[in-house]
Amino acid sequence: MPDLVVLHFTAMRCPERAIARLSDPEAEVSAHYLIDRQGRVVRLVPESERAWHAGAGAWGPVRDVNSHSIGVELCNDGQMPFAHAQMNALQLVLRGIKARWSIPAARVIGHSDCAPGRKVDPGPRFDWTRFARLGLAAPTPGGEAEGDLQNALARAGYTSNASIEAKLAALRLRHRPHASGPADSRDLGILKGLAGQAAIDPVPANG
Repeated sequence: MPDLVVLHFTAMRCPERAIARLSDPEAEVSAHYLIDRQGRVVRLVPESERAWHAGAGAWGPVRDVNSHSIGVELCNDGQMPFAHAQMNALQLVLRGIKARWSIPAARVIGHSDCAPGRKVDPGPRFDWTRFARLGLAAPTPGGEAEGDLQNALARAGYTSNASIEAKLAALRLRHRPHASGPADSRDLGILKGLAGQAAIDPVPANG
């Protein structure tokens, strides 16, 4: 039963090319949904079945993200803004998925969250704030905190085998895109808040 939603961009402008690739058995990649820039929603794999969209990665205690998640591909090359119609369609798709499977907002994540250092989608142009405001994704917590960065990352869900630098970069890509330099109390405050929202039991970062 899926308990995560993973958002992606296709890295392609053409939806037909993206659909062809996602439907090609030899490509060994698939997703449950593709949403094009006009807001057309194409279902490629039933929600109850496994799709090959996440690859290697982890989120909290989940090590096989494909088996636990519904993958949504947004037709976007990674550089262009996301279209208004596309975001409206995604909003409806997420509401339906969350209602059918009782998936909390904190478990709607980006590919970059579960595969830091390897993937950056849905990228810095994706409006996470909009979806958090609608209760469809985790909001960025306020406040500051102190503590061990690796442990804080694991508690918030960043448990892949990526380097600590890659995981910090993934956190910032989504929650603090203009930050740079070493981790600080603001990063730790965000992680503390995310851990509280998700109620994820920590697992070893290299587990």
